Amino acid sequence: MDENKKPTILIVDDNPNNLVLVNNLLKHDYRLKVANNGQTALRIAAAQEQPDLILLDIMMPEMDGYEVCSRLKADPRLRDIPVIFLTARTSIEDEQHGLELGAVDYITKPISPPVMLARIRTHLKLKASADFLRNKSAYLEQEVQRRTRETVAVQDATIEMMASLAETRDNETGNHIRRTQSYVRALAERLRQHPRFADFLTAANIELLFKSAPLHDIGKIGIPDSILLKPGRLDQHEFDVMKTHARLGGEAIAQAERMTGRPVLFLHIAKEIAYSHHEKWDGSGYPQGLMGDTIPISARLMAIADVYDALISSRVYKAPMAHEEAVKIISAGKSSHFDPDIVDAFLELHEVFREIAARYADQPETAPLDPVEA
Repeated sequence: MDENKKPTILIVDDNPNNLVLVNNLLKHDYRLKVANNGQTALRIAAAQEQPDLILLDIMMPEMDGYEVCSRLKADPRLRDIPVIFLTARTSIEDEQHGLELGAVDYITKPISPPVMLARIRTHLKLKASADFLRNKSAYLEQEVQRRTRETVAVQDATIEMMASLAETRDNETGNHIRRTQSYVRALAERLRQHPRFADFLTAANIELLFKSAPLHDIGKIGIPDSILLKPGRLDQHEFDVMKTHARLGGEAIAQAERMTGRPVLFLHIAKEIAYSHHEKWDGSGYPQGLMGDTIPISARLMAIADVYDALISSRVYKAPMAHEEAVKIISAGKSSHFDPDIVDAFLELHEVFREIAARYADQPETAPLDPVEA
């Protein structure tokens, strides 16, 4: 056998005669390392090229074999190295104690060469199988992580593409999207410990809310240009058509859900937001006239984010409203337009909203010209 392919065995014994005896039995089939005390054994075991198996005497000065085994099994780098006790202690209690410490076998002296060789071969085969399974498991875990990263990247790119597509048909800017998704995350973080919202507002779901929020107006892709881009206020008929964007967006995302053939949480949340962010707490909203807790939490969060941003943003028919006035209007909508607990959270962190709005402010030449507060 190629010397480099031979398994390595560490022999630990303070008796030179025992080291010579075991060395002579094993030297033709294995690469051997020796240690005459526990400290040296631990140092050799922890070297870059670790042994494949350790033959360990129990009765040694300063540090006995039991202590050496305990330290090996306590070290994550060394605990998978199989340990066979090779000792003159023959009592059942000694054998039981050694196995409880994590040794794989217990061979008593005087040594029977055929028995020792057979047990070494057996445990080396078991270690090789265990190593293979660990390596396979590690590979599969890495592969799952890689594919998960790819899935998340595709998901993020899809959201960005769909949101950008909606932007090309609307007069709102990308900064509106960045502002509203940041408002939603701020509200969600504030409410994550609230008993009404804690079950839903996990860290993972808050991240999905942030990612899905840009799709809230994706349905505007289906609104005619004559209405969507009208440079002025809409009449009642036009406004009724504009309101259909919520249903169009929700149905488009629902279709994407059906095409996947399995539940996809980010699509589910995006659908809720697109379909229901114009619903009102008192049931006077659209498109379904949902009331109170029947409105998805995601949509209730988006409702405040979207209305606040519409109020502080420039429109073709109005100047941007001051932050303080927008706060008053949101506050006045408590328990009528908006979930009262979410309004309370907004009032607690309205200065954060002001900071987000300033951070992602529209430039004068790209100020949004959305014809309605839709």
